[in-house]
Amino acid sequence: MKQKILTVLSVLFGLLLINGGLNKFFNYMPPPDDISEAMLKDFGALTEIVWLMPLLGIAEIVGGILIAIPKTRALGAVVIFPVAVGILLTHIFVDTDGLIIALVIWAVLIWILFENRGKYAYMIG
Repeated sequence: MKQKILTVLSVLFGLLLINGGLNKFFNYMPPPDDISEAMLKDFGALTEIVWLMPLLGIAEIVGGILIAIPKTRALGAVVIFPVAVGILLTHIFVDTDGLIIALVIWAVLIWILFENRGKYAYMIG
């Protein structure tokens, strides 16, 4: 049962990431009307570096696909980890409005990392 719940959460997490990554290329989701000035400045800084948003989009799409597939989930978690760090830090230090969603993302990511901890042993040493 636990594995089925993790699979469902992983697929939803993967779809969330794929959607976020595709939006970085096609801009089909408008930003919220009540976005804070600090968040606007943060996004403005990210877009100043021309290659950064496409890189984040590709990482989110690839990571989302890998997380959604059980056999590649451990690799997907490694790919998406630095993106998730950025999401969490943004919602802690820039604008706390989305902090609950960021914490849910981290809860799923930590569960994936924990369940695949044996696959990461060679990375740690």
